[in-house]
Amino acid sequence: MNRDTDPLLALLRKRYGEHWDIRRTQHLWIATAVDPEADHAPTVIEEDSDAFMRQLDNPPERIGDASPLSSLWIEGRLVQLRDGVYLATRVR
Repeated sequence: MNRDTDPLLALLRKRYGEHWDIRRTQHLWIATAVDPEADHAPTVIEEDSDAFMRQLDNPPERIGDASPLSSLWIEGRLVQLRDGVYLATRVR
């Protein structure tokens, strides 16, 4: 069975797709939060599908600050000059 015809993957995407982008490898289930500013862990990885679903229903807390690539972080520190080109406004 491949990823395009995996019924469990399709079911999980239907159930959790509003909050998670879900994919799988041969041995792992992986979900990435749709909202990068979510107050829980941005990524969930499990080997077992049951444990994976429990994590999606009740994700662990976020550890550390938001990613440096998050929009709020960039907004406060960079000015976009043109597509793909930014100027740092605050230097530490």
